[in-house]
Amino acid sequence: MSDLMHLDAVALAGKVKSGEVSPVEVVEAAIARIELLDPVLNAVCTPAFEQAREAARQLEDRLGNGEDVGPLAGVPVGVKDVIQTKGIRTTFASPLFRDFIPAQESISVDRLKQAGAIIIGKTNTPEFAAGASTYNELFGATRNPWDISRSPGGSTGGGASALAAGMIGLGIGTDLGGSLRVPAAFCGVVGIRPTPGRIPAMPVPVFDDRWQVTGPMGRTARDVATALDAMSGLSHDCPVSVPSEPVMPAFERFEVKGRKFAYCPDVAKIGVEPEITEICKKAALALEHEGAIIEEVDFDLSAGREAFLVLRGRWMLAQRYDHLDDLSVFGENVANNIRLGFDYDLRDLAGADRVRNDLLEKMHTLFNSYDALLTPTVPVEPIPHDQNYPTQIAGQPMATYIDWIAPTFLFSMLGVPAASVPSGLTGHGLPVGLQIIGRRFEEATVLGIANAVQMANPIGAPRIEAAVEAGVTRDS
Repeated sequence: MSDLMHLDAVALAGKVKSGEVSPVEVVEAAIARIELLDPVLNAVCTPAFEQAREAARQLEDRLGNGEDVGPLAGVPVGVKDVIQTKGIRTTFASPLFRDFIPAQESISVDRLKQAGAIIIGKTNTPEFAAGASTYNELFGATRNPWDISRSPGGSTGGGASALAAGMIGLGIGTDLGGSLRVPAAFCGVVGIRPTPGRIPAMPVPVFDDRWQVTGPMGRTARDVATALDAMSGLSHDCPVSVPSEPVMPAFERFEVKGRKFAYCPDVAKIGVEPEITEICKKAALALEHEGAIIEEVDFDLSAGREAFLVLRGRWMLAQRYDHLDDLSVFGENVANNIRLGFDYDLRDLAGADRVRNDLLEKMHTLFNSYDALLTPTVPVEPIPHDQNYPTQIAGQPMATYIDWIAPTFLFSMLGVPAASVPSGLTGHGLPVGLQIIGRRFEEATVLGIANAVQMANPIGAPRIEAAVEAGVTRDS
């Protein structure tokens, strides 16, 4: 059973539905792998093993009765620790919620369960998901399975680390400025920020939040498409939820042949490390072998860097409204983000909205000529696990602590779907992600391209077992 967790989620669900393996066997395999590897990686902050075992037994009974148990039958899922899970501790990585056990289930988690998935535990994240390196005072730092001296990125870093290491079959997280795409790139998995409204996100502090979205991570684009369909669709309980077409039918039909894609090496104008540029451009141009047309463009969204700070500041104040008078309850990242939000006034907000409108027009113009835009997800290889952010990129200093993730947050501003897919390995053997951006609600196109990139650029899996055999721990 030790090889079960190396299977892709769709393949694993197929074995469960066919009766080749039981849900109980899958859950026990996942638990064994978490117990083996998590002392090194620190990715699963709250295990839910007994709940998972009970869910597996119930699923086994349903299979025995001949019921259709869904497309994700028996797949172990790790849920980011800012998404509420009924009966399973949800801390938001904050001492304020150290012992909080929700009585209400997130809509996305409930839908995954209806699709047959089994929640195996909560995955680590920065406090309130504020940061692109996964560390918090409650649980400490999560490590990258490709090199445990490196960060898995953030803020869905625990999910990406656990997924890459084969501890879970799917990871579910959130994305405001890149929190699914950055860790997907750093850990060599596929992660997508869907169009806002496709996946209803409730309960949340602000009901009409269109900035932070929920989305899946998987080891393959097919797994992500399957999970996306399971989580998507109108919910009358979520004010920004919208009806949406299923992704899988169009994903299955998709071909890159005859499609025209734009490639831009640096949409944010912050600089990109030369090795990252080389790997991403090579992966993009490889699609020409499948009949795609690739054109390099100079697509400049850098005007949105300051605007995003303003809009994010407003978002942060609304999210943490109940504690704005006492910032001492927060860690450094959250407190500083709130202070930044206080610095802006209504004129700043109006100006940021105007900039966003201008960038939306640029994006629409690009999509008049191209089916998608391809660009590096992150401009650097995975940073040291104890580093909050890189201070410079390709010799260019960063203006703010989040400037380095501008290549992802600029597309968050525009409300378009964006995915990161593995496109190669650096000379240090570390994954590099290629970001694929499409028109609103064209997730099938985005993931279809991701699938073609992944098929052309297999990177294998990390050798985390070697660290375990050597007796390494996360404190080493």
